[in-house]
Amino acid sequence: MNAAITKGRFPPINPDNMTEPQRKAADELRSGPRGTVRGPFIPLLRSPEFMNRLQKVGEYLRFNSALTSRLNEFVILITARQWTQQYEWFRHHPLAMKAGLKPETAQAVAEGRRPTGMAEDEEIVYDFCDELFRTRGVTDDTYQRAVRKFGEQGVIDMIGVNGYYAMMAMVLNVARTPLPDNAPTPLIPFPH
Repeated sequence: MNAAITKGRFPPINPDNMTEPQRKAADELRSGPRGTVRGPFIPLLRSPEFMNRLQKVGEYLRFNSALTSRLNEFVILITARQWTQQYEWFRHHPLAMKAGLKPETAQAVAEGRRPTGMAEDEEIVYDFCDELFRTRGVTDDTYQRAVRKFGEQGVIDMIGVNGYYAMMAMVLNVARTPLPDNAPTPLIPFPH
């Protein structure tokens, strides 16, 4: 997203103008662990049934994944970096720090470098996600390392986090969702 973009393509819908399905979907989102309609859910509210189903997947992956919070947030940052998704990075970087990810690990990801000094579980997550994004699959060795460390459910949940946050990145990038209070963009776009 361009740093000069301060207004998104999908502004919040005035509650008085919401359809009944939109109102119901917004109320359900507010009553869950997120507590509010913001970020990708503002544009997604244009398709309330899709938003409702998608947010339930996201709720599981964010709050109930087989991965620890530190690793889950690490996967989200890796995905945000892959998509140069400013809003995801802005929201999840503080959560990753709170969950125990080292600032220098996040900084390396932000700069597009493989972090040094990672814990073993972080190395496995990084290698799995990096390979998945670069090659659209993983080798037997990468897969086996992940299964040994996280089990099959952990591997599936890690794939799910990658996929869910990639989809949310697409929504946010197309919507040009601005950062709150005109905050500076945290990620430098990479050439494609």
